[in-house]
Amino acid sequence: MLTFFLCHYLIVFQNYITDYNSIFSKFMSFEYLPELGTKINDLDTPALVIDLDLVESNLSIMQNAANKMNINLRPHSKTHKSTYWAKKQITLGAIGICCAKIGEAEIMSRSGVDNILIANQIIGHSKIERLISIAKMSNVIVACDSEKNIRELSMASTLNSLTLGVLVEINVGQNRCGIDPAKSLEFAKLIDTLPGLTFKGIMGYEGHIVGEKDYEIRSKKARESMKFLQDSVEIIKAGGLKCEIVSAAGTGTYSFSGSVKEVTELQCGSYIFMDGDYMNVMDDFDSALFLLTSVISNNVHNQIVVDCGLKSISVDRGLANVITPNDAEIVKHSEEHTIISTDGDLEIGDKVRLLPQHGDTTINLHDFYFGVRNGKLETIIPIDARGKFR
Repeated sequence: MLTFFLCHYLIVFQNYITDYNSIFSKFMSFEYLPELGTKINDLDTPALVIDLDLVESNLSIMQNAANKMNINLRPHSKTHKSTYWAKKQITLGAIGICCAKIGEAEIMSRSGVDNILIANQIIGHSKIERLISIAKMSNVIVACDSEKNIRELSMASTLNSLTLGVLVEINVGQNRCGIDPAKSLEFAKLIDTLPGLTFKGIMGYEGHIVGEKDYEIRSKKARESMKFLQDSVEIIKAGGLKCEIVSAAGTGTYSFSGSVKEVTELQCGSYIFMDGDYMNVMDDFDSALFLLTSVISNNVHNQIVVDCGLKSISVDRGLANVITPNDAEIVKHSEEHTIISTDGDLEIGDKVRLLPQHGDTTINLHDFYFGVRNGKLETIIPIDARGKFR
């Protein structure tokens, strides 16, 4: 009798799962996506639109700059969060990619990206187990700045008969993560002597400098930050070890940090699209991304309301710039609405283009890029690593 009831409920559960999967599959269908060839202003909104010509130009400019400086490029995927763009960057000459989190690295590895630097500390049993799983599929390197973490990684790698590459993160002035250069040899030797690990070198991120608008100040401070890495390299070399990798730089400092002879690779990310914040810093690359929105209300004089809000555009670095119409300015965001002041006469359904101040955090709110060329939709690109912050 007990066996009968168990079998009965198992069948009911299996039917429920089948129905759920059917419903989920229908819910997740992409029938609402626009057809290729759709004109930009006919796209449903809010839509995260990229100009393919400008993106391709940005990618080439950075790769060519790295080649000219005789330095490797390892772009940071935390900006685009897309295996499509990671593979584009590698095809153009990048040696691999950076990831900020295990979740991003998992997506990249499963897609076939083979050379991954997780430029962050991966701590705790759960995350380290996931790191080991990635290491079984791809060449993965991870950053560390604590003895406890290094020993955890050694134990996990050894138990799985793996060898994991490790970089020591150096604090180059950002005062976020990283150790003092004076401790660099101690950490390098620990990694070198523990089983399951290979000391690959060091990394540092001068994130406190990349947004400096004054060119001369940015140049000076970037080189001051790189001095921390240079000192670490000398200390480690004097101790008998070699730094195969010295990884650094953001988009705003790529030309300064990349010209320091000890630096072997660049971790830049934002150059691919360029947001409003970065466009105030430099003009090496073009702004290639905007949020397309539609006017949904115009009942208040000299004011329109568009159909985007805090759920589709980030404001952690300030309100977006209105690209078109050029006489308009954002007044306020709510969850799904944005109030814009304008002297123009915009009708219901008219399109408004916004340039986010921070691309990374805006991109992470969206499922797709809508790639346009010559005014028409050419491709739809999944943002398949969005939301992967674990």
